Amino acid sequence: ALLLPARLDLRVNALKTTRQDAIAALAFEGIAAEPTELSPWGLRVASRVNLMATKVFKDGFVEVQDEGSQLAALLVGAEPGMAVCDFCAGAGGKTLALAATMNNKGRLVACDVSEGRLFRSADRMKRAGVQNVTRHVLDAAGAKWLKRQAGSFDRVLVDAPCTGTGTWRRNPDAKWKLSPEDLEELVKKQADILDRASRLVKPGGRLLYVTCSLLPDENEAQIEAFLARSPGFSPEPAWQDKTYLHLTPAQHGTDGFFAAKLVRDAS
Repeated sequence: ALLLPARLDLRVNALKTTRQDAIAALAFEGIAAEPTELSPWGLRVASRVNLMATKVFKDGFVEVQDEGSQLAALLVGAEPGMAVCDFCAGAGGKTLALAATMNNKGRLVACDVSEGRLFRSADRMKRAGVQNVTRHVLDAAGAKWLKRQAGSFDRVLVDAPCTGTGTWRRNPDAKWKLSPEDLEELVKKQADILDRASRLVKPGGRLLYVTCSLLPDENEAQIEAFLARSPGFSPEPAWQDKTYLHLTPAQHGTDGFFAAKLVRDAS
């Protein structure tokens, strides 16, 4: 399945339209789309299309986002009025999805170590009609911000930097570039990010850890190590009755994804 080309998945922007209306609008522009099986906002397009040229895209009705990535945003459980932090926001794909689940109500903070990545997301936010996002660069001064914000978020999403083994069907050359040293360095970085992000979670709040990796070192082993050193957190079933969410190209037709849901003790 990693050798097969990935299909085009879209996320319907619930701030502007419904899934059925988006299907109709795409059809009007000659693009056939079907609802995805797992994500309530997802559409799958079988053929390659120039989506950026369509009115549906320009009007902010849809975003390109793999179904697995959509599910990760869904599992955060962000609701209107909550304080939510997207700790490794990057270009903002999951931030946009979180804003939609919050219906633009509440506080949504997008963080990243890269100022360039964060501010490139501004156009996407505007097109999508997102209004409740502030951005914060996790630079050298970030430690002070983390200290001030400790225990103030209902939900924290950590979409951790990883080997990306779950996306090899999109980047087939990457499999030849991954070394054991790269993996070891990433595992250390993920642990550090988890430790820092976990301090932001308020008592009774939730931390969602996500990777697009298929490797246990970055997934189950990473979470087990975190729980061993963080007695204030406990796991909650991430998907249906399963402890973790595992998605694979072979089983689900999505990129490979892992998610773990961790809850901070209420006391």
